[in-house]
Amino acid sequence: MPERTPDENQHLAASSSDAAQLAALRLLASDPESSQRQVASALGISVGRTNYLLKALLEKGFVKVRNFRRSDNKLAYAYVLTPSGLSEKVRLTRAFIQRKELEFERLQQVIAELKHELDIPPAPEREEQK
Repeated sequence: MPERTPDENQHLAASSSDAAQLAALRLLASDPESSQRQVASALGISVGRTNYLLKALLEKGFVKVRNFRRSDNKLAYAYVLTPSGLSEKVRLTRAFIQRKELEFERLQQVIAELKHELDIPPAPEREEQK
């Protein structure tokens, strides 16, 4: 497999950041009262990285924080997506889909090349259902 260029590495790092932001925006849209610990657990990242991620979303104006009191009298927060946050979520979702479709096409090409190297006939094309 050929090594990645610096531009490709930078693109991968940016897409990783975009993926984390998209995952956080999706989670907060569905459950704005999630704690940072719950967000971290759901995203599979540390609480520290979650804090950094949420601060970045706040600074960009994609999320705002509202205080509220829970029934156990502890002060808690709700992370509410702003209109620009909703727009960013849509943009990131489209970019994610485009990236994954491109990855899928590349994987299909690599699989076809590997099968060709092994002299495995290509799988018959499936007729698309209407």
